[in-house]
Amino acid sequence: MHGRTVLVTGATSGIGKATALGLAAMGAHLAVIGRDRGRTETAAQEIRAAGGGQVDVFVGDLASQMDVRRMAGEILAALPRVDVLVNNAGGYWSTRHVTADGLERTFALNHLAPYLLTHLLLARLRASAPARVVTVSSNAHTSGRIDFDDLQGENSYSGSRAYNQSKLANILFTYELARRLQGSRVTANVLHPGVVSTSFGAEDPGTLQRVFVPLLRPLMLSAEKGAATSVFLASAPELEGVSGVFFTRGKPHKSAKDSYDRAAAARLWQVSADLTGVGSIR
Repeated sequence: MHGRTVLVTGATSGIGKATALGLAAMGAHLAVIGRDRGRTETAAQEIRAAGGGQVDVFVGDLASQMDVRRMAGEILAALPRVDVLVNNAGGYWSTRHVTADGLERTFALNHLAPYLLTHLLLARLRASAPARVVTVSSNAHTSGRIDFDDLQGENSYSGSRAYNQSKLANILFTYELARRLQGSRVTANVLHPGVVSTSFGAEDPGTLQRVFVPLLRPLMLSAEKGAATSVFLASAPELEGVSGVFFTRGKPHKSAKDSYDRAAAARLWQVSADLTGVGSIR
């Protein structure tokens, strides 16, 4: 990864930080996004120690479209190239939260943020080609359904339902992005990291996080093992040209049947473009 610049979102802890550490150890120039400046700077110091190289820091709330646009501008000004974008940041909230943009937070952070950030950085990715977009989803997508009549959970909200929907959206987005980027030498792949022991969902935990996760934690993967597939998709030479594939444990896997619904993917793409105010990626 020497000479390659990798941008990782949600890199202050858990899978995101482990991904950044793994790629820094391979010689990559890392750029990291975090919501809290202190935590992001601390993570950057650890990453610099792992790779011995430059680490750029960008701070903002990815659930805020204003922050995503501001950070994208800062990234484009600071980084002459972006070889890999790892859309890692995500969250779970048991109760419904609304962002400054008036959007349900799970949908805004888990799906619209990577959609918007990828769009804003796409010209730089194309210019850096061969380049890669890697998005972290979850096997929770198998229980997901895109409810176009209530995407924001205004009529009926469930934390798990919102999360599962967002993870299915990650895969639909990736497959559609891969189709739109054919011939560009920019690839798009998506992954399930495994069930990983992190602080995920701790901000507003549901019953699963409060009761069952502490019991199951000894059986969960470490952050480093959970990050292994992200690192592989970002770096493996044999994946150059591979696009539109769902990976688990470093291997291609079939995703849920609904994730291959091209009509749903196209509709979600258009809804996402409308909600973020961007044009179509061609």
